[in-house]
Amino acid sequence: MNDAHTARPGSADDPGWYVDDRCTDCDVARQLAPGLIGEAGGRSVVIRQPVGAEEERRLYAAAFACHTRSIRLTSGRLDPARDPYPLPLDETVYFCGHNSPDTAAANSYLLRRPSGSLMMIDTPRWSEELATRFEGLGTVTDVLLTHRDHAAHGRRYAGRFGARLWIHEGDLDAVPDADRVLRGTESVEIADGVVAHPLPGHTEGSVLYVADERYCFSGDSFFWSRSKNGIEVAESVTWYSIRELAASLARTAGRLRFEWLLPGHGDRMVLPAAAMAEKMRDLTARAQHMQPRPIDFTAVPW
Repeated sequence: MNDAHTARPGSADDPGWYVDDRCTDCDVARQLAPGLIGEAGGRSVVIRQPVGAEEERRLYAAAFACHTRSIRLTSGRLDPARDPYPLPLDETVYFCGHNSPDTAAANSYLLRRPSGSLMMIDTPRWSEELATRFEGLGTVTDVLLTHRDHAAHGRRYAGRFGARLWIHEGDLDAVPDADRVLRGTESVEIADGVVAHPLPGHTEGSVLYVADERYCFSGDSFFWSRSKNGIEVAESVTWYSIRELAASLARTAGRLRFEWLLPGHGDRMVLPAAAMAEKMRDLTARAQHMQPRPIDFTAVPW
């Protein structure tokens, strides 16, 4: 065990949480256990041990979301009974957890519809046990992929649920057997209250999905940055074109209305719709001046 990434030795009263050296600095754990897990030297570290049941719950949530399984206990294996996923964020959206190394540790979600059915937005790691848990919440009718980077388990989950698998034509080569293909750049209502907004930029086929004018599943197009206290784009990991992303925002942002920002990477945030709209206007204006940059994962402003 590397002492630089160890919290405190374990004991009967101190479970000894630590982050091992496989950490890739994806930020997922820091989103789920703020104040307990922080950043040092380009990776996550346990900055203090939990006090009380609520803080321990947060660390278990971080541990079962971590794509490298790097959040560990010196006293032994994690108790599977403490796995909180799917984790309700409110009465409509669940966070899937169990982020996958094959989707670059992307967050994924379940969206409950008024009928009681569910839509999955992007996917966690494949697991039959997880699929069974998700089915326990309701019938999953659609798997909505935001872009190619998050497509790894889409067909597996869609096949397991008998669900429709969605992708944009710009990223169709990543999922050539998709059941539904979004085309062009026009927004389209794909189900009652659910609108797909093509947003080429991060990839050619990036899409964001807005449900009920309340929930925005933004994929990797933009996210909430704690360090910037606002909505940001990951300029340094924009694979297709930052200029196309700026054009996409200029074309689309004014039509968006939402309160929940739910990205694939980066933090989540809930604000009144008017405040979110102001943040989007600010992002759109700044994006017009962004220039292409070399790919650099360490430059993302979490």
